[in-house]
Amino acid sequence: MDIVQEVLQKQKKDLEKYKPITVEKHLEVTVDVGHLMATDPNYFDDDLFKKDQEQYLMDLTRDNTQLLINAVWELPTEREEEAVVAKMPAPKTALPRARKLPVPKPLTKWEEIAKAKGIKKRVRDKKVYDEVLDKWVPTYGYQRFKAEKEKDWVLEVPQNADPNKDMFQEKRDLRIDRIAKNEIARMRNIARAKKIQTPRTGFLGPDAASARELVTAANVAKASTASVGKF
Repeated sequence: MDIVQEVLQKQKKDLEKYKPITVEKHLEVTVDVGHLMATDPNYFDDDLFKKDQEQYLMDLTRDNTQLLINAVWELPTEREEEAVVAKMPAPKTALPRARKLPVPKPLTKWEEIAKAKGIKKRVRDKKVYDEVLDKWVPTYGYQRFKAEKEKDWVLEVPQNADPNKDMFQEKRDLRIDRIAKNEIARMRNIARAKKIQTPRTGFLGPDAASARELVTAANVAKASTASVGKF
């Protein structure tokens, strides 16, 4: 009989280690399974907290976690291959963001024109077949430039051009000018999209400048002297 009592007492002590899955609270705990979050509106007992902080917080955390786990176990389940999974619902609580919502990138002038006219961006092929070289050459990049040099190994000199002029150098200069103008246009589009005023930097040349640009360039040059234009 003593052996039976010892076994029962031992079993009772073992059961005391594990608390029941049912938790009773005065106010209902709000459980958001989508965020795996539980909000407890019940009174925080300062006396019990001061008496034993760790034990009070551990018991409080255990009870709220048990309620959250109970809500997870109530979710509908389905079998995926060899596992049983539960589909999580959408979150209910709107959490504050650490950063503001991303602002859409402003359109450039060309993008605004393309959107208004319904022009869609065409994907360029990476390589095209060159009939002169009889091979596939890249559409862009330094390999494309090398292919152009290989193809244009001779250039025709116009009748009214200087015979001593280097046509290859002129072609390179035109290409550099074209790249520079495209870069200036790109930077202006970015400044226009971000509503940034571009600085007055003079004019490109007397042939391409208007009367207003010439006056602006003269005023800037006048104010750029050591005496700030007084002498």
